[in-house]
Amino acid sequence: MKTKLYFSYKTMKTYLFSLVFLLFSLAQGLNPKCDTQDHGSNLQVFHIYSPCSPFKPSKPLSWEEDMLQMQVKDQARLQYLSSLVAKKSVVPIASGRQIVQSPTYIVRAKIGTPPQTMLMAMDNSNDAAWTPCTGCLGCSSTVFENAKSTTFKTLDCQAAQCKQVPDPTCGDSACMFNMTYGGSSIAANLSQDTITLATDPVPSYTFGCLQKTTGNSFPPQGLLGLGRGPLSLLSQTQDLYQSTFSYCLPSFRSVNFSGSLRLGPVGQPLRIKYTPLLRNPRRPSLYFVNLIGIRVGRAIVDIPPSAIAFNATTGAGTIIDSGTVFTRLVAPAYVAVRDEFRRRVKVSNVTSLGGFDTCYTVPIMPPTITFMFDGMNVTLPQDNLLIHSTAGSITCLAMASAPDNVNSVLNVIANMQQQNHRVLFDVPNSRLGVAREPCT
Repeated sequence: MKTKLYFSYKTMKTYLFSLVFLLFSLAQGLNPKCDTQDHGSNLQVFHIYSPCSPFKPSKPLSWEEDMLQMQVKDQARLQYLSSLVAKKSVVPIASGRQIVQSPTYIVRAKIGTPPQTMLMAMDNSNDAAWTPCTGCLGCSSTVFENAKSTTFKTLDCQAAQCKQVPDPTCGDSACMFNMTYGGSSIAANLSQDTITLATDPVPSYTFGCLQKTTGNSFPPQGLLGLGRGPLSLLSQTQDLYQSTFSYCLPSFRSVNFSGSLRLGPVGQPLRIKYTPLLRNPRRPSLYFVNLIGIRVGRAIVDIPPSAIAFNATTGAGTIIDSGTVFTRLVAPAYVAVRDEFRRRVKVSNVTSLGGFDTCYTVPIMPPTITFMFDGMNVTLPQDNLLIHSTAGSITCLAMASAPDNVNSVLNVIANMQQQNHRVLFDVPNSRLGVAREPCT
């Protein structure tokens, strides 16, 4: 009997070891291949929590801590976006406080000759690029070593681009600028070098070469702006990419965190629905669209027209933003959607978690939510609609009202609601397309 037990135990031990090894191998196989090279005009897009990201938290946060932290960062992002539409000042070359605090998605860019790889935050609501350079005070340990690049040059104050940055100053004839936001500030030289995106070299690309930073509210390895301003990627690569790009954002819940940024008209989806892109003259960089209604289940929610109407004078309307995590609607629109959602769920015990006010501790059957745009409808799959705790004990509606301390007239369709969709920005034809696509 003892012998039989011994062999049974030994066999079981071997089996368990093999099973663990198999599961580990499968998990490794599902992880993105971090050293896979970008090809053509396609760049891999990584979430900051990706195994390929050096910016992921060193100590994993609990689900509740993670959600609350993202809400706080979203609130700062909303304040930044609201300030853009409320003021008439020039959009700064550096991004606002929130995106620089917490870049949600990053791409690989190679700068200089020979090329040096930087992981830059991707942001479609900002214009220019900037990256920390050699000798930068207060920057991270990973910097662009500009002295090693044979194609690097600093622009002087006579350069036309110097007029496109806010409050330029001249030091030793170099065009410099300073930005202060929140508790942080940056000082940079306006510079040019070759930037390589996937396999496409872009010579003489203009960007900010950071010399000094205070605080920690900036992307550690730089920012790549996908807005429509004069120093944006679209403007500087107009001949190459024809002001056209698309992205497919991976879900932060997926094991494989790799999505894609596709530059130029080649390879863009043919079967895709479009809505017109609107332009706010005061903030031409932001991608406004015409949201005409929201449907919960089969019911079109009763939202005051003024809550979602585009108004170039006040900056009101709806934008598509890659830097905000959870969709934020102005209060009258959100309350109407939330109340109809609760009514259809038919569970009386509604709880809250931070800024999420529609959470449940029992299983629910959620209705669909459809954003109705001029010319197309986008119905959100459940993964884009709900957030679940790791243990499955809490489920929340993954959108919220604009924060109380933000006098916002802006509705923001955020990246969680865009995940696993191909979102196409066709600027020459003033249209935005959306099609379902698994990004992971």
